[in-house]
Amino acid sequence: MALLLCLAAGMAVQQLTPASERRVSLLVAAHDLPAGASLAEADFVSIGVPPDMAISGAFDTTSALAGRQLASPLAKGQIPTESSLLGPGLLTGATVGTAAVPLRMADPSSIQLLSPGQLVTVVLTASGSYDESRASEVLAGPVPVLWTSAQGGKAGEWLGTSDTDGLVVVSANPQQAEKLAGASTQGKLFFVLVNP
Repeated sequence: MALLLCLAAGMAVQQLTPASERRVSLLVAAHDLPAGASLAEADFVSIGVPPDMAISGAFDTTSALAGRQLASPLAKGQIPTESSLLGPGLLTGATVGTAAVPLRMADPSSIQLLSPGQLVTVVLTASGSYDESRASEVLAGPVPVLWTSAQGGKAGEWLGTSDTDGLVVVSANPQQAEKLAGASTQGKLFFVLVNP
């Protein structure tokens, strides 16, 4: 009986505690961080937020972020997640064997239409002689976009080069990755937006 009374009292106290006083800790950027930045513990501060504002995949310890590299910029106060990071983070949740394949689009300005998660079909238009026309070939699709050079940050901060114009990284299975790797040397690459 005493146990039931204690349990009831505990539940009453929890319900009477204002939601605004309950907090969980998570990390946010201590200052603006560019895409490609190598992260250190000093780049993040811990804050307390109401439990319903804690997003899935947020970090609560700096040791999990130290040494990792950003895939996209983080503004001061923004919450990093695994999908914000380069490497395995770009492929989090993907099936075994999935690859992140960089592609250079023939029209660099077209990638302004893309954002991570958008599904695209990748098309190759091969270069033939002046009087020879070749049919376009679908290389892969639909494949999800993981990153684009239009996401922000200074040129060269993602791949260590200033030549990132028109670059798109897509997620592909092994067969698609084989067809996509080096495809831009065989002709011009374009994408078609796909409705999920």
